[in-house]
Amino acid sequence: MTPVLVASDLDRTLIYSSAALALAVPDERAPRLLCVELYEAAPLSYMTETAARLLTELAGTAVFVPATTRTREQYRRISLPGPPPAYAICANGGHLLVDGVSDADWNARVRARLADECAPLAEVGGHLLRTADPVWLRKHRVAEDLFAYLVVERELLPEGWVEELAAWAEKRGWTVSLQGRKIYAVPKPLTKSAAVREVARRTGAGLTLAAGDSLLDADLLLAADRGWRPGHGELADAGWSAPRISALPERGVLAGERILGEFLAAAREQAAPARSQGLPDRR
Repeated sequence: MTPVLVASDLDRTLIYSSAALALAVPDERAPRLLCVELYEAAPLSYMTETAARLLTELAGTAVFVPATTRTREQYRRISLPGPPPAYAICANGGHLLVDGVSDADWNARVRARLADECAPLAEVGGHLLRTADPVWLRKHRVAEDLFAYLVVERELLPEGWVEELAAWAEKRGWTVSLQGRKIYAVPKPLTKSAAVREVARRTGAGLTLAAGDSLLDADLLLAADRGWRPGHGELADAGWSAPRISALPERGVLAGERILGEFLAAAREQAAPARSQGLPDRR
């Protein structure tokens, strides 16, 4: 049976910090949560127990591929339920992990393209530091020598600063994305969708499903046969929509649960015709 590939963003799509849970229900009605990430021996990210069960079932039905802007080190802090994914995408497509190890050829191809098509990281990173105000800047980071981001006090950001940065970066082949307290500057060719297409080629996937909440996930959603976005995040705030993309009303951790339910239903629907025709089901 031709496999189904499920590629999903992680933060604020499948997993949530305590600040992003958005549980607008009384404590006694709140879903049970499972911690899936520790940082410095403290719990950091969660999903509902129902979402954890759905993800485990999904891993037995489809090729599940986490697709994150996190660095490899940040990704490895996460312990998702179910078997370890055979493929994972880190650094927004800069690293393709195969059984936990970065594919060196893929990374070299990505870096060569960035060198040909975009302003250098040093130029963009330097501009970020020069224009950021210490009043609201908390951290400046370079991720995997591929892109840069700032951690800021969002409520202190001057109106229009992010838009001005985005216009400046656009002329240099870079994209700017504001996600929570982080402002990302990412080269345009550095995309999750390119890495997902490579995984689809290697696995022979016949159907690709995707989910994400931020501007950096738009290319991933557009490259999929079907996609879902939650009711929060950059894409929701912008009212972003596209053919074959479902905008869900759920926000916070319950959106992650809904997305996994949609993934599983679509993957099972794809598998049903093969079973009805008597073809082998190699789940």
